[in-house]
Amino acid sequence: MTGSARLASGGRIDRGAPISFRFDGKRYSGFAGDTLASALLANGVGLFGRSFKYHRPRGVFSAGVEEPSALVTLREGARREPNLPATAVELYEGLEAESQNRWPSLAFDAMAVNGLFTPFFSAGFYYKTFMGPTRKSWMLFEPFIRRAAGLGTATKEPDPDHYEKAHAFCDVLVVGAGPAGLAAALTAGRAGLRVLLVEQQAEPGGALLSNPAAAPWLAEALAQLDGLANVRVMARTTAFGYYDGNTLGLIQRVSDHLAAPADHQPRQRYWVARAREVVLATGAIERPLVFANNDLPGIMLASAARSYVNRYGVLPGRDAVVFTNNDGAYPAALDLKAAGAKVTLVDSRAEVAADLRARAEGQGIELLLGHVVASAGKGSRLKYADLAPLGADGAAGTAQRRPCDLLCVSGGWQPTVHLHSQSRVSLDFDETIAAFVPGQLRPGQHSVGACQGVFDLAGCVAAGVAAGREAAGALGATASIPDLPAPEVDEPGVGRLMPLWRVPKAAGAKGGKAFLDLQNDVSASDIDLAHLEGYVSVEHMKRYTTLGMATDQGKTSNVNALAIMAERRQATIPQVGTTTFRPPFTGIACGALVGTAVDDHIHPLRLSPMQDWHRENGAVDVQAGPWIRPWYYPKPGEDLDAAYRREAAAVRETVGLVDVSSLGKIDVQGPDAAEFLNRVYVNGWKALAVGKARYGLMLREDGIVMDDGTTSRIAEHHYFMTTTTANAGRVMAHLEFLLQTAWPDLKVQVTSVTDQWAGMAVAGPNSRALLADAVSDIDLGNEALPFMGVAEGHVGDIPVRIFRISFSGELAYEVFTPAGYGTALWERLHEAGQNHGLVLYGLEALGALRVEKGHVAGPELDGRTTIGDLGLGRMASTKKPFIGSVLMHREGLKREDRPTLVGLIPEDGAARLRAGAILHESGKTPEGHGLGHVTSVTFSPALGHYVALGLLAGGMAREGEVVQAVYAVKDQSVAVKVASPHFVDPEGKRVYA
Repeated sequence: MTGSARLASGGRIDRGAPISFRFDGKRYSGFAGDTLASALLANGVGLFGRSFKYHRPRGVFSAGVEEPSALVTLREGARREPNLPATAVELYEGLEAESQNRWPSLAFDAMAVNGLFTPFFSAGFYYKTFMGPTRKSWMLFEPFIRRAAGLGTATKEPDPDHYEKAHAFCDVLVVGAGPAGLAAALTAGRAGLRVLLVEQQAEPGGALLSNPAAAPWLAEALAQLDGLANVRVMARTTAFGYYDGNTLGLIQRVSDHLAAPADHQPRQRYWVARAREVVLATGAIERPLVFANNDLPGIMLASAARSYVNRYGVLPGRDAVVFTNNDGAYPAALDLKAAGAKVTLVDSRAEVAADLRARAEGQGIELLLGHVVASAGKGSRLKYADLAPLGADGAAGTAQRRPCDLLCVSGGWQPTVHLHSQSRVSLDFDETIAAFVPGQLRPGQHSVGACQGVFDLAGCVAAGVAAGREAAGALGATASIPDLPAPEVDEPGVGRLMPLWRVPKAAGAKGGKAFLDLQNDVSASDIDLAHLEGYVSVEHMKRYTTLGMATDQGKTSNVNALAIMAERRQATIPQVGTTTFRPPFTGIACGALVGTAVDDHIHPLRLSPMQDWHRENGAVDVQAGPWIRPWYYPKPGEDLDAAYRREAAAVRETVGLVDVSSLGKIDVQGPDAAEFLNRVYVNGWKALAVGKARYGLMLREDGIVMDDGTTSRIAEHHYFMTTTTANAGRVMAHLEFLLQTAWPDLKVQVTSVTDQWAGMAVAGPNSRALLADAVSDIDLGNEALPFMGVAEGHVGDIPVRIFRISFSGELAYEVFTPAGYGTALWERLHEAGQNHGLVLYGLEALGALRVEKGHVAGPELDGRTTIGDLGLGRMASTKKPFIGSVLMHREGLKREDRPTLVGLIPEDGAARLRAGAILHESGKTPEGHGLGHVTSVTFSPALGHYVALGLLAGGMAREGEVVQAVYAVKDQSVAVKVASPHFVDPEGKRVYA
């Protein structure tokens, strides 16, 4: 069942495919091919929402993405999405939409009372009202302001849809499938080039979709494009950003025209398109005219009215006034008349072309030349327009009231130059069309059609053909390119435009605000006030008035505002300039930018080569940075605490096996490798012998510790570096940066081999015996393989590198093998260990062992500590420079009161300590930041109580003192004694066993 405004025939809608939908809970019907806006207009709905500040009634103003007024919230539940222009929402079965920014209802909005206080809500009122009388005033007012602020409410539920990212490469990328874009794509495609044509609407055609006379040409052009295998046409795709190197960001709305995506179908797809040549055919946006009450429902752009009549079969008004200052509105007036409306054409120009006047009057249109619409009224729906003569001096005469239910306005056209501006093309002001146009284009870039200021169809097609030829020639294409004739449509362009930036007041006309930005309620008087208060810069004017800062980004308001500012400054529009257009051109769902990088896919999870074995054998996993690692191996009835304490104790008593594949591993090779390491680490490396490993500390440029680890010399020019798990990527990037920028002369190559090697540590008094049973060709004796020794050999037929390195303080070895052998080697060591009391241990026990021994790790290397803070200052060489060697001596990093590394033991021997606890003087009320903090905590199976590492002002000079460890989260305070951080085997005898 159609609504009262639906025409009996015409349009591009499918009248054989009715669609049922709901708006504000009421059911309506439309057809396939409708937008939500056209379907509601067809059903006689004129009120769509309320404005941001004054909550004034708003209707449909445009027919495209430039819509500033008819914003709706679409869908329900987790798919609820606010602030969508109804003019760009394709109708689908079951669509649920609601109006926004109103309470308790759209028809009766209590917040419309704001309109009574417009003198107090002028530009910048929030700066003047809510910033005083004290600095805390804004915090008081903010909750109320946010509740009163408008627009829609987003869902807080997780997004149920998924999104994809893709890359496109082409010879020629054409943005916009209007007449110019189609001509350019056809021309380049016929030359054999790979062409990508993108169009933001549901179907190609641009302005031709609203021009029935051009339908045959459009159909033929699309048929020819369809026949070219080298041309791809992507509808529902917006080019939202133009970046360096002819790279454009595209958003393809794959299923936004459906109630929900089909299974395995993305909602949207984000394309990164790279083109050798880019043709911008983005069209133009019609400008409104500025007069009193020009925001009422029933007032819309002339081009929009034409679209509703010709494309959607909807007559938006029966008694229409068309107000224009150029020729471009005449086709709209003629189409409205042909659709059955009574039309009065008000033209501010005293003279127009004779044929244009004859055509209008020949169709029975009342033509009022040299007249303006001075105001409109009234209430929540347009009822009349006040028409007044315009004198040669620019003053308006006495107004006469003309009843109407539709007022179409056309103040000229502004080329859509957003992508040009993003690509850093300067804008020039064209006086003939009173609009900004692209200036000097960049290499590989072409601008055609209405976005270049060409508004007639023949000129657009010719420009498109020329751009296609130029792009083909630039790429060396020599194929014959036939001319593409323009559609045979007799239609005027803009013609002789009379700039009219603000309609003068007229006697007898209804008063009211004249709006520029319909969404944010920015009026011409706000621009006047901004100028009066000293805001002469267009950027300042924008922010002070909020003009162009709404969801439409001022697409229909900016130029009029610039012109009014120019009048106030007695300057030209080019002198005032324009703000910078930035991506995105239209709103983008955050999910489209994120793509699949959500949850565990934000950073790809990394797995040890032995991960499957761990899970099959009862390990409990934990995520450590990007890695999934075994946390502990519980026996029946054991929880985390029981398991890790058992595992750590067994390592001290017999032998343990732990997976250390997550350690960062970097291969360093080249004749200058030793020199490179000497500059990177604080200690010396040139004397390191082949077959030996050394512990090293790496600083940032500012003297703060970056990372620690061991590096081993495999051959004369070959080193194997290990880093902490957390800093592997950072260290690799640091090394590459130094080689490419600071020392490009060094003959060194660094390669991340973290994933190429599986690693496992064998630790405990029985570790040598275990390995001796497994290794076939390596002498593991103290003399052949001493502490920090390196050897290569085999476990059976499995190649291995064995490093005698200890993280636990016990006799220990790190064994590495190519990743593909990882599980096999692990199983052989596990089997060999059964005769030696082997226990598997995980990350928790590994941490307990290192805390007992006093080894620093991530919690101590927190990006704020120096080597002095960690008690490792003696490692730093005084004979060579290294990264950080100068700034590590800054006065602030050498202060005696800096917190330095200490051990902490609960005084009563039984209390639990907590990492993050703040250390305070004993016997005093804890205040402020204290003396330092607890960094790492574990229960020590070797000692039978909790121990901790911490950073404490005064450090080991306070050994034996008692301080408080205050954990405010749990309201806990524990007395702890300052001790050596080396709780177990402080002499280090076990590692040399």
